Amino acid sequence: QVQLVESGGALVQPGGSLKLSCAASGFHFWLAQMKWHRQVPGKEREWVASITSTSSSTSYAESVKGRFTIARNNGMNTVDLQMDDLKPEGTAVYYCNVEISGHNYWGQGTQVTVSS
Repeated sequence: QVQLVESGGALVQPGGSLKLSCAASGFHFWLAQMKWHRQVPGKEREWVASITSTSSSTSYAESVKGRFTIARNNGMNTVDLQMDDLKPEGTAVYYCNVEISGHNYWGQGTQVTVSS
């Protein structure tokens, strides 16, 4: 079965950096586009970044462009999100996501808190 396990969330000060990781299993990871999303309680889940199966293309939400970097390792079945210059509005639960045959799969999420 498809499994996505996020890790790396923490409390970080504004302006700091954090790297999230998602370990994937149960599907052909090297063929799948992967995404990161985030959600604040009481708000809709928000797309953050995407990466194609071969890493040939990445895309980012305007709110994180230039500060976040998505990358993947097809040999290790992992996708990372490097987050730099974090802002308080970056506080959220961050989720790894893959769509397979029209079905969306999600991890359990990892909490990122940006606060002084």
